[in-house]
Amino acid sequence: MIIQSAIINVMIEAIRKVSRDLLRDFGEVEHLQVSKKGPSGFVSVIGIRIERSLHEELKKARPDYGFVFKESGVIENVDRHNIWVINPLDGIINFLHGIPHFSISIGLMRDEDPIAGVIYQPLTDEMFWAERGGGAFVNGRRLRVSARRKMKESIISTGISSYQGQLKHQYFLRQLAVVLNETTGVCQFGSTSLDLAYVAAGRYDGFWKMNLKPWNIVAGIIIVKEAGGYITEISGKHSELRSENILAANDHIHSPLGILLRSID
Repeated sequence: MIIQSAIINVMIEAIRKVSRDLLRDFGEVEHLQVSKKGPSGFVSVIGIRIERSLHEELKKARPDYGFVFKESGVIENVDRHNIWVINPLDGIINFLHGIPHFSISIGLMRDEDPIAGVIYQPLTDEMFWAERGGGAFVNGRRLRVSARRKMKESIISTGISSYQGQLKHQYFLRQLAVVLNETTGVCQFGSTSLDLAYVAAGRYDGFWKMNLKPWNIVAGIIIVKEAGGYITEISGKHSELRSENILAANDHIHSPLGILLRSID
């Protein structure tokens, strides 16, 4: 029997409450796709509303913890050691276009070290979670990264932001070319949190992405690690929270994938 700690229960309950409204909003966005007005104005307020709801729920349980929100920024509090890091809607472009692949993520950092994380996909009702030293799980089932040893048999996930600029686009395309040449394929589905959760679940063998922020990765870092995976900077350094460029994979694929990515000038 899997026993969830009090802190994981708090995080899961908060996410479940806000996800009900998010599902309703997604249904509304799908209707707006065919209207002349379009969904962008409607969706622009969703992230802030979710953040406010999560702030309210989490503050009830841990009133002294601080917050880092994607939309609302930093909210400092009495306890400077424990910080909630929240992405209210990871995959907002998918959401805007009615594509059913997005997530809500909550990570908890203690003294700048991820100690707990929850990532939820409302449409599939998959709740990924992990706590330091306790393993990683999805809907009560233990997670484990894949056991594939060969790059040629591996599926890798990635992502590229439309805001990166032309030079970084060109650099990414060179990365993409070498990884495609050495693997079964490369996927881009548009939600970093879910990409990391899927690495933890063994659905992807590896993942890399540039230009990330803490709210994209704090929850995923602990889930990947507790599932037996490796996550570092693309450079190989173990300071992933201080870097925008992340590489996550199983223990067999991490090194050769990193070598490939670092071979690009």
